[in-house]
Amino acid sequence: MRQCEVCQKGSRMGGARRLLRAHYNPVNWTRKYPNLQWGVVDGKRVRMCTACIRNQHKPARTKVKATA
Repeated sequence: MRQCEVCQKGSRMGGARRLLRAHYNPVNWTRKYPNLQWGVVDGKRVRMCTACIRNQHKPARTKVKATA
């Protein structure tokens, strides 16, 4: 199954409605897959989505309490 091994993002079903002569024409549903690429997590090669690859290099957010 095509799924990100980091965030478990999988396929989604999506439909469309085309406008044809002032009436909407429902068309068949299509399956959309995530953009999976090979990446390295903990020294292991895994299939991961591009969002996880991008976020891998960002520093983790930490909450800073404001003291007044």
